[in-house]
Amino acid sequence: MPIPPYNAQAGQDEFVVEMLHHKKDGCFLELGSNDPKQYNNTYYLEHGLGWVGIMVEYEAGWLPTYQKQRPRSFPIISDATKIDYWQALADHHFPKQIDYLQMDLDVDTRSTLTTLEKLDATVLPQYTFATITFEHDIYTGNYFETRQRSREILEHRGYVRIFSDVSVWWHDKSSPVDKLCPFEDWYVHPSLVDKQLLEKIASDPVNVPGQKYDVYVNLVKKYTHTNTN
Repeated sequence: MPIPPYNAQAGQDEFVVEMLHHKKDGCFLELGSNDPKQYNNTYYLEHGLGWVGIMVEYEAGWLPTYQKQRPRSFPIISDATKIDYWQALADHHFPKQIDYLQMDLDVDTRSTLTTLEKLDATVLPQYTFATITFEHDIYTGNYFETRQRSREILEHRGYVRIFSDVSVWWHDKSSPVDKLCPFEDWYVHPSLVDKQLLEKIASDPVNVPGQKYDVYVNLVKKYTHTNTN
């Protein structure tokens, strides 16, 4: 079976794959899955590298598609703020070191921050994620100070914010000019990634906040490809 192409909308899957040196048979926790294939951050991980994961989504209409297109994953159809994540991870026998956490919820309803606070109280003391992509959507407004609070929580837990305010070009109908919109922070845990790679990326002058996502993905590839050649 041919390996599928990267599917994420803003290079999240490629970032994870490169940071973890194309690791096979990994695992993930995806909060806010939406479409299980199109623009999905974990589709390639499952179908290209054999990963398994828990997919959390509020809209029940996606369930049949998850069951068909994501056979290795475990869908949970629920409000992300109401889930017992510690129990879910235990029920599916996840290891204490998990390869990827995606958070893509609703900042304006406080769903994003409430869910992160819940993870901080129940999951983060016992589980460690090698990589995290956290959607704060600061370009839409500073709702509940989600960007700042998320940074405080994750950095307190030992995560390194390797790329800040990862951005995409966005077309606003009210303006004739597209604008670059910062919407995510990308993290790694230094105990679970290549420390030399992390140091090189952190010190590279190209690594400044607010750039389009492919700048950051290419920066990671610059060093991972150098290391493997």
